[in-house]
Amino acid sequence: MAGKKRRKLKSLAETVTENNRMTMKEKKEKLELQTWSNLPTELLELIISCLTLEENVRASVVCKRWHSVSISVRVVNQSPWLMYFPKYGNLYEFYDPSLCKTHSIELPQLNASRVCYTKDGWLLLYKRRSHHLFFFNPFTREVIELPGFALYLHVVAFTCAPTSTNCMLLTVQEMGPQSVAVSTCHPGATEWVTVNYQHHLPYPFYTDSLNKFVFCNGLFYCLSSNDWLGFFDPLQRTWNVLAVPPPKRDGKLLKIWRPGTYMTEHKGEIMLIYRCSGSAKPIMFKLDRRNMVWEEMKSLNGITVFASFLSSHSRTDVRGLMRNSVYFPNVRFGGKSCMSYRFDNCRYYPGKKRDLGGLYPQNIWIEPPQDFTSFAELPKEI
Repeated sequence: MAGKKRRKLKSLAETVTENNRMTMKEKKEKLELQTWSNLPTELLELIISCLTLEENVRASVVCKRWHSVSISVRVVNQSPWLMYFPKYGNLYEFYDPSLCKTHSIELPQLNASRVCYTKDGWLLLYKRRSHHLFFFNPFTREVIELPGFALYLHVVAFTCAPTSTNCMLLTVQEMGPQSVAVSTCHPGATEWVTVNYQHHLPYPFYTDSLNKFVFCNGLFYCLSSNDWLGFFDPLQRTWNVLAVPPPKRDGKLLKIWRPGTYMTEHKGEIMLIYRCSGSAKPIMFKLDRRNMVWEEMKSLNGITVFASFLSSHSRTDVRGLMRNSVYFPNVRFGGKSCMSYRFDNCRYYPGKKRDLGGLYPQNIWIEPPQDFTSFAELPKEI
């Protein structure tokens, strides 16, 4: 009888202990939950603003307060539009891939001109016969004139919108095996400034119409036609060529279809994308400045790249578009679809790889103003 009583007391004690443990655990969990839910609004905004769009949406369902904060800091990036040039006439078309919609507008200001570069919604255009160089914004129809200059193969780039005091233009021309001429200008200037520079690598830096430019971390980067990377510092006015050998795969140089080479940057990282002959899958590299090599990338890590012959752009969290994808300057099905490649499932959209042989040198991605929806918003004459 006494043994049975002792067993009951022991069982009761264990139950009380377990209940105390559960109570302490529940209190701790409640305290942790209360701690997170009671974060100061400023700190919560700072944390949630660092999340991706997908993570932001998940955070918004935690509670009413998190939902309110998530909505307030949520950023959905706007897709650039693909501008494609007519063979004849002045009717230009702009394709919005996020809505699969094409807009048309007459732009006589672009007559007899060639596009050189685009950034921040502005086109840089050149008329070869007159050496006329000017900025044009197709969304506002603003024009900003520049000093005349005999461009070498129309390869030129600029840092930012010409309405900014930080805007600078740059072009590079090969002068010899280890020599280039760098010419710069800015809106409001009366002439271009040209300086010759030497580099000491045992390899020539070839410049032609296939060179690529990108402005990143305050530097102009220029990819030569033989895949050496030069850079110009606008503040120090210095030119150098990085001792980074051209990209290799399995220890071998790539058999590159040169017009299918694209260069862009994302958050300070320089990226190259190649559409190689005989390969259905584009090949990507990222510049590793520490080890001075091009590192092959297997994924874009959620980035969406808009690649075109003259300039390319990168985005994250673009509504209505595939992440980890490259959108090429090829419009198909009467302007209702844009050729893209998704690295998640290693396939082209729409359909199989095809219609990639054209150069499409004049098709170029351009960034519309925020919340811009239609050219109908503009007056016919300005």
